[in-house]
Amino acid sequence: MQSSSVDTVVVYTTRMTARLRYVLQTLFSDVLLTDSIEVFPDRSAVYINYSDKPVEGYFSIVPAGLLTEEGICEQSIDAAYWEGLPIFFQTPGDLPFDIFSASFYLLSRYEEYLPYEPDQYGRYPYTSSIAYKGGFLKQPLVNQWLHKLQQVLCTRMHWPALRLCPSAFRFIPTYDVDEAFSYLHKPIWKNVLGFYRDLLQGRFEQVMERGNVYSGRKKDPYDTFDWIEAQHRRLSIAPIYFFLTILERGRYDKNLPATSGHLQGLYRQLSAKHQAGLHPSWQSGTEEGLLEKELQVLQKIIQKRVSVSRNHYLRFRLPDTYRRLLAAGISEEYSMAYGSANGFRASYCQPFYWYDLEKETATDLQVHPFCFMDATSFFGQGYGAAEAAEELQYYHDMVKGLGGEFITVFHNHFLTEQPQWIPWREMYRDFLEKNFG
Repeated sequence: MQSSSVDTVVVYTTRMTARLRYVLQTLFSDVLLTDSIEVFPDRSAVYINYSDKPVEGYFSIVPAGLLTEEGICEQSIDAAYWEGLPIFFQTPGDLPFDIFSASFYLLSRYEEYLPYEPDQYGRYPYTSSIAYKGGFLKQPLVNQWLHKLQQVLCTRMHWPALRLCPSAFRFIPTYDVDEAFSYLHKPIWKNVLGFYRDLLQGRFEQVMERGNVYSGRKKDPYDTFDWIEAQHRRLSIAPIYFFLTILERGRYDKNLPATSGHLQGLYRQLSAKHQAGLHPSWQSGTEEGLLEKELQVLQKIIQKRVSVSRNHYLRFRLPDTYRRLLAAGISEEYSMAYGSANGFRASYCQPFYWYDLEKETATDLQVHPFCFMDATSFFGQGYGAAEAAEELQYYHDMVKGLGGEFITVFHNHFLTEQPQWIPWREMYRDFLEKNFG
């Protein structure tokens, strides 16, 4: 029996492709891909035979063919179950499916390159995904497959100290600053119109609130940053703020303009202590050159290089959006989730590098998938604070059990002391205290 853990995975194949190399390097921390079987396997590594012919001493995974194909086409997905987990690309072998092809299909977002009907915001709809149709949207299925594979190898192939994908749980709280202030620092005419609109519609609480804020008797309800920062200090956690930097106001881009001194002061204050990211505007998704301009302006405001981003409304389209981010100098991307349903869009809870399927090449853009956003829980799923608390805890426990990277997304305007949002504020505070206090 071995006295130390086995981390190296040796994969034998008769056809070495960019797709296979990418998925192996994503799934395993230490992997060697080879087309030679001259060396008989010893006990210093895990040996996997990824071919149609048997090789003595190797664990057999039979290819389904996806990783040797060229181009993009509809795939035949016949779902089944193995060890309680959904599987597809079924093949004979020591494993009843091609885990490498199935993982590549999910991680590359292969299905998003195929024709689809966009949702009302022009996004790939979660209802079109195999994860939703197969009932595993709420599972990081690729991670679960890997852990199950490790168990099988330990018992069947007698590698008792095997560690295929060693990793440590990490929590990253993130915040999208879509609207820094509700009333303050906006043009007087907008507040006058808002005052009379609320008055005519009988929203007297808002009328009183607006008046109290403008008279200085009350803090702007969206200015919750001191409270958020207090949670970080108390629990010693490091967040990331994503700043919507508006150069051209639009229907979905409602923050103060980037020229606002008050907004700039807030952005500088937060970025001086924490990592700052760009929240590319809705309009930057279609207006040529706007993304680069927003990035330049934000960097000028905070006097720091910005290399991370998350798209406003999670609006992105593959491969175009990711190529533009790379060209602009973004190296880490945090939009990999659905805007209408929480869960695991790529069925994975670890950072991974984006594979440009059209160009058949791995890129330097690191994708950080997340699985919970407050706005998705409230607007997309219709949850109240109590249901959202259960959902948030479920995802935390799921990702922690797999040693993944757990990223949450909250908005400053969901954490206010307005009556509607107090339960959400308390829910978030209680979650942080329970799990990280």
